[in-house]
Amino acid sequence: MSGTIAAFAPNRSDGRAPPHPDPYRLGRGSGGEDESTGHGSGGPSPKPIVVGFGFWIFILADVITFATLFAAFATLREATAGGPSGADILDRGALALETACLLLSSFTCGLATVAMRVRNRFWFQIAMLATAVLGAAFLALEAREFLGLVARGAGPTRSAFLSAFFTLVGCHGLHVTVGLLWLLTMMAQVAAKDFRDDIVRRTSCWSLFWHALGIIWVGVFTVAYLMGAGA
Repeated sequence: MSGTIAAFAPNRSDGRAPPHPDPYRLGRGSGGEDESTGHGSGGPSPKPIVVGFGFWIFILADVITFATLFAAFATLREATAGGPSGADILDRGALALETACLLLSSFTCGLATVAMRVRNRFWFQIAMLATAVLGAAFLALEAREFLGLVARGAGPTRSAFLSAFFTLVGCHGLHVTVGLLWLLTMMAQVAAKDFRDDIVRRTSCWSLFWHALGIIWVGVFTVAYLMGAGA
């Protein structure tokens, strides 16, 4: 019996047993398996796909973080403890300017992405610089608003409502600060190394992060300012 099986088995010069076939094509590609990785001949997913998928997971986790802050603010928006309410702290002029700066920065961010795709370094840097200026203006307006509230005795320790307000709006401002630092880093890397593949991947992730901040800000001013003023 063993001699019959051996007669039909394919011969190998090294004397080892032949590899097991993959009749169901479970590995990537149509070739054999790579014993070192456990994948088919196609190998693991390309790095841009892995990086993009991982960054989307980060964005979704960040959205969940802001969702918890929204829920906390909605619960505490009427807990003013006799202090100022949302209607008292709402500055419509500053709010309009902040919103215009951040949403316009999303537009210039899109222009930078277009310039990156066509490998135009000059217009990429101009669009990124415009985005940085608008983002810095947004932070300056927000900082002035916070300092004004503290000077009027409406700091985060005044009431549960103000604690939730400063936490929600301040968390978004912290994200914008990180985005600005990341933006300046990408500008420096493009200036020094041009549009290398790894730099393009990082800039694409930053662009996704910046657009997400614009979307989250729409929720912030709707919940923290408009709902707070209604309360």
